[in-house]
Amino acid sequence: MAPLILAGLRKRYGSEEGVAGVSFELARGECFGLLGPNGAGKTTTLRCVLGLTRPYSGSISLCGLPVPERAREARARVGIVPQADNLDPDFSVAENLLVYGRYFGLPDAAIRERIPGLLDFAGLSGRADTSIRFLSGGMKRRLTLARALLNEPELLALDEPTTGLDPQARHLIWDRLKALPGRGITVLLTTHYMDEAERLCHRIAIMDRGHIVALGTPRALISANIEPQVIEVYGEDAGGWAAANAARYASRHEVSGETAFCYVSSAEPLLEHLEAQSSLRYLHRPANLEDVFLKLTGRELRD
Repeated sequence: MAPLILAGLRKRYGSEEGVAGVSFELARGECFGLLGPNGAGKTTTLRCVLGLTRPYSGSISLCGLPVPERAREARARVGIVPQADNLDPDFSVAENLLVYGRYFGLPDAAIRERIPGLLDFAGLSGRADTSIRFLSGGMKRRLTLARALLNEPELLALDEPTTGLDPQARHLIWDRLKALPGRGITVLLTTHYMDEAERLCHRIAIMDRGHIVALGTPRALISANIEPQVIEVYGEDAGGWAAANAARYASRHEVSGETAFCYVSSAEPLLEHLEAQSSLRYLHRPANLEDVFLKLTGRELRD
């Protein structure tokens, strides 16, 4: 059976639906990304999946068990990496893992046997006796990831796992996450980093205002929703230039601040034109997942 099946999931807050009929199914060993702007319903969906929030209607099967009816049993088969680290600062690295393992009823001997492998996975070998207070933010995040694997979960749920980390720490965590599907672990990932989703996820669902507005592989979403090439035009008069010229060269364009985003199938005519515009700078690149995300959910700021 699939590690996670959602069918018609709905959650209301008063008269508003935070989650409005969400359905998807995860395959074993798949990394599945759940993307969306603030308020899209990602966190509510994740809380419903874990049995922390009761849905208004719909059904959830987590590791073969119905949620919320058997949520506690299901969560015993799940690893969770929360948005904020919740390690105990008064304990050492190994003590944090030991105490966490006891919540699952694991014998101390079994936990101690798993600790070296988990610390090696997290790049923290030799840090077993180090106090949490002396770990960097990246080290704490990697330890939280290792802790989530202590119970040998069928599914790993990660809520924005690399927020606030420097590029080196992010890349190290990406390397560790890429290895998990090969071990048969299913990964459910929420993130605001489009490059993270594009690198890690086999499939992606984009949510907006409680609905799934697109679902597929990163490459398929880009191909289906956006022109293949993007030219970003910069300068104080980029907006004026776009109003007068962009429609002639681009299939579609948007202006945000001092940047005009031009979406094209063939870039050469626009590039030739821009070469003669000394007051403008430009960047030519392939379309990416962020372009799709912004097209489907808009550029306005969500609080």
